[in-house]
Amino acid sequence: MTKTIIATVLIATAGLVWAVDYSFSLPDVHMSYDTGACVEVINYADTNYSCENMPSKFHHVWVE
Repeated sequence: MTKTIIATVLIATAGLVWAVDYSFSLPDVHMSYDTGACVEVINYADTNYSCENMPSKFHHVWVE
């Protein structure tokens, strides 16, 4: 019983660490509030996204 609880806690902790790491690696896409167009893409991981090469998932940031 104790081994099962320890394994469950370890798996849950590993999943949480992975989710936080994944969330912090998503790029920020700055979008113009007036036009809705991409202004800038800020990459945090080893990716090279731009306004022409938009990522499928990102943090949406509205700018003026």
